[in-house]
Amino acid sequence: MNLQAMIFEQFEQVAREQDKKLGKLAPGMVLLEAGLDSLCFAIIVARLEDNLGVDPFTMSEDVFFPVTLGEFVKFYEDAAIT
Repeated sequence: MNLQAMIFEQFEQVAREQDKKLGKLAPGMVLLEAGLDSLCFAIIVARLEDNLGVDPFTMSEDVFFPVTLGEFVKFYEDAAIT
């Protein structure tokens, strides 16, 4: 499974578990308009760290918060390379 598919799957799973209505997943989707709250994002980040062994939010020296789902995926792709 590629990284984008894994991330999309986590978004969908957490939305179901937290009873949230998730917007249509696409790279241009604005994260704040996804239908998820901060707890959902924390769960997603924690699960991705468990699965990938990387948390780009703690690894990054620059303060960067992805705005779109595509930026979120790229953030993880870049962290997985280093």
